[in-house]
Amino acid sequence: MAEIKTMAKKSWFLPAILGIVAIAFPPFLGGYFQHLLILMMMWITMATAWNLLGGYTGCVSFGHCVFFGLGAYGGGLLYLHWGISPWWGMIAGPLLAIIAGIPIGLVTFRLRGPYFALSMLALGETFRIVFTNWVSVLGGACGIVSSRTFGVEKLPYYYIALVIAALSVYVVYRLMHSKYGYYFVSIREDQDAAEGLGIPTTRYKMYALIPSALFTGLAGAVYMNYMAYIDPEVVFSLAGISIMMILAVMVGGAGTLGGPILGAVIFVLLNEGIRAAVGPISYLIFMVIACLLIMFLPDGIIGDWAKIKRAFRGKKPVYVGGE
Repeated sequence: MAEIKTMAKKSWFLPAILGIVAIAFPPFLGGYFQHLLILMMMWITMATAWNLLGGYTGCVSFGHCVFFGLGAYGGGLLYLHWGISPWWGMIAGPLLAIIAGIPIGLVTFRLRGPYFALSMLALGETFRIVFTNWVSVLGGACGIVSSRTFGVEKLPYYYIALVIAALSVYVVYRLMHSKYGYYFVSIREDQDAAEGLGIPTTRYKMYALIPSALFTGLAGAVYMNYMAYIDPEVVFSLAGISIMMILAVMVGGAGTLGGPILGAVIFVLLNEGIRAAVGPISYLIFMVIACLLIMFLPDGIIGDWAKIKRAFRGKKPVYVGGE
């Protein structure tokens, strides 16, 4: 019993320290570094949300930009048509993402593997084209401009993004330590076997999709309020949103709780650093770096942490059986 309590304390020690630092340290940073932290929190939310569906449940989605874009437009359209504060998009955006996600899931979850991935990719492009061309209702390619509530002050946006990121991680943690988590993983490992055991796989995929869409939509709503401008080419971007979510998760470690967090931090730091050095091709360079990492660390940094430690210690793995 004492050992269990000690292990529980250790498991919460690092998150508690990181939480204290995340709350207390940012006010002492400059505006640019606060901006980086806001981006990190948004990407942590998005990567964690994608990981629930793609990493834990095995449904690799190339269309999560749909939920991000709908979350952003939830507030943007309120402001465009009725002059309502985009902050109401923090409610309208996630709801819009969930409302769109339910029929999307019911249709696409009938497909598996690459067919599911391609169907989600096609949906993302469809939404981008519709939002680009429907000018009278959706603003078209010109996008939507709103006013920033807090002006140039970044700390309020950071703390809002921090709360949402922490909530997304906590919800995924609780789900994966419940019966839902076992069902999600069983679907990922062998869907036919899961169905043979009586698990309604489509239903549990929907249970993974709904919180995934909700938190991705919340990240989009935060983006709308923080940037005060959105357009379809940005928020429904396949390369800039959907693929970057996947790469951030893969770099950190898919199917792990800390992988999306680490991957999102690495993505923001690398992307901003590379952009400052080489400009608009930063996404391409990050993709190359991410692909190299995935080639040599297929389970991500956290998933292959033992391999990394062995490499630094110069020890070869021990094989049993003399092979």
